[in-house]
Amino acid sequence: MLKTHKIYKERTSVMFMESILVADVMTREPVTVKPEETLFSCAKKIVRGSIGSLLLVDDKKRLVGFISQKDILWALVKKSKEDLSKIKAIDISPKKIAVIKPTATLKEAIRKMNKLKFDRLPVVENGKLLGLVTVRDILSFHPEIYPELEEYTRIREEQEKLKRIKRAKELAVMDDGICEECGKRGMLYRIHGMLVCDSCRSSI
Repeated sequence: MLKTHKIYKERTSVMFMESILVADVMTREPVTVKPEETLFSCAKKIVRGSIGSLLLVDDKKRLVGFISQKDILWALVKKSKEDLSKIKAIDISPKKIAVIKPTATLKEAIRKMNKLKFDRLPVVENGKLLGLVTVRDILSFHPEIYPELEEYTRIREEQEKLKRIKRAKELAVMDDGICEECGKRGMLYRIHGMLVCDSCRSSI
């Protein structure tokens, strides 16, 4: 009886995934920035908004780029405040961006995410950005729809957590750099995702 119920549930989930479209679950107004926006500005938006990525769009709402938390973190470590204020977001965006159509099914979206090891995909039609679909969007819509996807998400979150812990240990203190808060040069500490000097550390 239990086996029959499991088979029925799996078949129902597959049918459901094939009938629901990406457009039904996507975030319709993801956070976007202009391609010429500076990395310093992008870093502030990512930290303050607690978001995983920023989509770069032009005046015609066409998707032209994509930057992630990792891209910003790399820039914060490698570049000074002055450099971050000069480098444009489009300069560090990958040339090729994986996207998906709003008419694609959840099954197709999940297959593409698993294949590329991505947890989010911009939703594009005729070159224009319509939204963003994430693993969380799919699971929030129907949590039991795809158990292995939920497991995939958990594994990814654990991996990211370990990376963050390792990164935090490596970047806890820097001997020399520019404070993101006051702009002074000196020893820096990583506080809430920002590199700040000892004076600013106590005020954050």
